[in-house]
Amino acid sequence: MKKIRETDLYDPVKSWLEALGYEVKAEIGAVDVMAVREDGAPIVVELKTGFSLTLLQQAVARQAVTDNVYIAVPRWSGKAGWRAFKGNVGLCKRLGVGVVSVQLKDGSVQVHSDPVPFVPRKSNIKKLALLREFSARTGDPNKGGTNGGIVTSYRQDAERCAMFLAQNGPSKGAAIAKKADVSRATRIMADNHYGWFERVSRGVYRLTEPGQKAATDIVNSQA
Repeated sequence: MKKIRETDLYDPVKSWLEALGYEVKAEIGAVDVMAVREDGAPIVVELKTGFSLTLLQQAVARQAVTDNVYIAVPRWSGKAGWRAFKGNVGLCKRLGVGVVSVQLKDGSVQVHSDPVPFVPRKSNIKKLALLREFSARTGDPNKGGTNGGIVTSYRQDAERCAMFLAQNGPSKGAAIAKKADVSRATRIMADNHYGWFERVSRGVYRLTEPGQKAATDIVNSQA
């Protein structure tokens, strides 16, 4: 298979821009492709055989010349190629950079996004969920960038339930909620996410063998 070169993209991109009424020239200063017409700002296109950090940096640098900056790359192949391409288009949208793909077989150019200012959509639900977890978590038990083993406020509450049962034996969830300050004690023990609890009667729970071990490990970690 013939190796794709950046120059292979030029003629299709030039034809696309000329069809829009632009005069097009290549290699103007540091710019791969520049297109000009009387009624607006110039268009700048960076040609690359694939996405890279260098390409994104170049595109952002070209925004000092014009707001109309595009990246042109060969059209993807396969589902994996489409997923990667789609993710890169999303990133380019955030940078205010347009993206076009070139189908080298027939020279067609497809515009996937235009260079417009990006305004991120905020999720109040996600923000509130993070704030609730921040407020509910005791101390700062994790290291930033932790790979697995995250201590959440839910786990901290489960540990409090386990410690209470280890010290007091089978107990009602309502008692644990009050004395151990775990408002969701009954739900945590009923869900039994960690396999630490088992129900012995209505509203009353005790530790399983894994729960007893977890309580011992908690005590040892605090020693």
